[in-house]
This record gives sequence, structure tokens and C-alpha cells, in this order.
Amino acid sequence: LANMSHEIRTPLNAITGMVNIIKRSGATAEQIDRLDKIDAAGHHLLEVINAILDLSKIEAGKFSLEQADVSVASLAANVVSILHDRAAAKSLKLQLETESLPHHLLGDQTRLQQALLNYVNNAIKFTEAGGVTVRIKCTEETVDSVMLRFEVQDTGIGIAAEVIPRLFSAFEQADNSTTRQYGGTGLGLAVTKRLAQLMGGDAGASSSPESGSTFWFSARLTKGGSANSAPAENRSDAEARLHAQHQGKSILVVDDDPMNLEVASMLLEDSGLRVDRASDGEAAVAMASAKDYALILMDMQMPKLDGLQATRQIRALPRAATVPILAMTANAFVEDKQRCFAAGMNDFVSKPYDPDALFVTLLKWLPES
Repeated sequence: LANMSHEIRTPLNAITGMVNIIKRSGATAEQIDRLDKIDAAGHHLLEVINAILDLSKIEAGKFSLEQADVSVASLAANVVSILHDRAAAKSLKLQLETESLPHHLLGDQTRLQQALLNYVNNAIKFTEAGGVTVRIKCTEETVDSVMLRFEVQDTGIGIAAEVIPRLFSAFEQADNSTTRQYGGTGLGLAVTKRLAQLMGGDAGASSSPESGSTFWFSARLTKGGSANSAPAENRSDAEARLHAQHQGKSILVVDDDPMNLEVASMLLEDSGLRVDRASDGEAAVAMASAKDYALILMDMQMPKLDGLQATRQIRALPRAATVPILAMTANAFVEDKQRCFAAGMNDFVSKPYDPDALFVTLLKWLPES
């Protein structure tokens, strides 16, 4: 499964990346509309791949949750921000309601956001008029943990009560006509329920036909996170800040796939950075030993010397011992992240990557002038 994930993500990164490059280089309104449709299809394919892989790992008992700082407020705001345009395109009101929530929590923010995104995305898909409301509240608090409940209420088509339990089974939808009209694999809700159960909670829904629906999931988070209350980086102006603060800095991009190497290089050069390219780990080590780089983007699977070995060798170089090295790889499992960190990398960007998310990560690690 990990190998299949890598083999699908690698060309998909080139497809979505090149679409972005073409849009940035200037295109007519008609061409941009067509490129947007290619991009949407690519992201839909990625969602299907992720759901199949997640479900397979959960059912095999090999799914790992991360335990890191969680900012529930920024998580919810990010979900609303990501899907704001999609709701606006249907003239739907997308709003967030949260009560005062505990701070300094530990959990898997990525998986919490994934579950909430799935619910909100579904709500927008099945709602033609009215709006979607996201609610987050604390339902239980102990000395060392809290139980949070995430709800998404819509004014959409609704579901018959007897159908709801079946929705959370793999590959199930309300009925065949729903599948034909709205599409979907029927995996999203199954994955969400399993993720919630892995996080000590559960998932469910209440609804009736033509009266809208409320989908919910709960998760237990541990107290004890750091007091990290720094606001999330604004994705929309990350590239402008990158250009203003780090223009002319040298970046090394290491990737054995020529198309992905070209896409990453063009994106970074557009943001004002100077880019050197290496197509394998051996070349990366040689270049890092001969020149000072502000940051290195490192693929994992490469011929001659893979990204993990290359990172270890670069870390042994006096001039590169502290240079930020970021994995940029189609190996997207939690275990892959752990292997990258163990090898000496600083952060992890999975392919296919969103350019704005990449720029935010670069801002986080590029040294101040």
C-alpha cells in the first residue's frame, strides 16, 4: 500500500503542480476555468487514494496517530477558510460557532482536520440553499483530558433515519441515486468514524429527508500541550512574504523525477529564490559540501543514495550541520515522517503539495536575513 501510494502521488504531484504553473504564467479566463477543473479532479483523486489507504491501514491495525500540540481554534478556522469559496460558489452561508475551549491540548491535528473537512465538504455538496454551521464544544473534562464534539449542521437534502447507520460502513451511500447524482466512494464517513474511535470518541448523525442533517464526531484530547498560541501563517500572503524577506536565497531541490523537479524549481524561482537542482542523493551531498544553502528540499526515494542516507551525510558536513532540510516526498505515512525526522530532517511536505502550504513551511524554516 505504501508503494502504491508513492507511485500514484508522484505523477499526481506533477499534474497538479504543472496546472498551477500554467495558471501562474498567464492564461485566458476559459483556460483558467479548464485548468481549475483539472486541478479539482486531481484533488478528488487524491482524496480517494487517501481514504482507501487510511481505511486499509485502520482495518489492518497498523494506523498510527500523532501526539502533538493541537490548536482547535486554528484547526476550525482553517477548515472554514479552505471551503469558504466552495460554499460561496453555491451562495451558502458557512459559519463557525465555538465556545471557550481548553488550551494546551495534545492529539492528531491533521486527522481531526481531515474528519472535519470531510463533514463540511459533504454538507456543502448536499446543500443547495441556506447554509452550513460548524460547532465545536467540550462535552467532558477531567484532570488530564477533554472530550470534544465537532458538529456540522446543514440545510440540505437530509437522510432517512433508517439509512444513517449504513452510511458509516465502507463503500456505502444513502442509495444508488445519491451516488449517481452526487458522486463519491462512500469511504469518507467510514474513515471519519474509525478515526474518531481511534481517538477515543465516536461518530454519528441525525437527519430527516428535506430537513437538513447534523453530522458529529467526538475525540478525546490529552492535556499538556505547549503554550503555543502563535497565530497560523496566512496562506494567501505567504508567497509575498517569502519574496520580500528571502529573495535571492539559495535553495537546493533534490528529486529524481524530472517533472517534479521542474515544478518545484519553477514555483520557488517565481517566489524569488535561487534554485539548484540535484536528481539523486549523491549529487545532493556533493553540492551541499561545496556550497552553503539556506534550505534543502529532499525527496525520499531516489537512486544511488536515498533521501534519508543523503540527509545523514549532509548533517555530517561542517558547513551543512544546521541547514534546514525538509522532506518533500510522496511517502506520506506517519512512519515516513518519523523516519525523516530520525534521519535529521526538520519538517515534512507530502506530495502532491499545495503551493501556498509549501510557502508557509518555507517561511517557517528559512533563516532570517
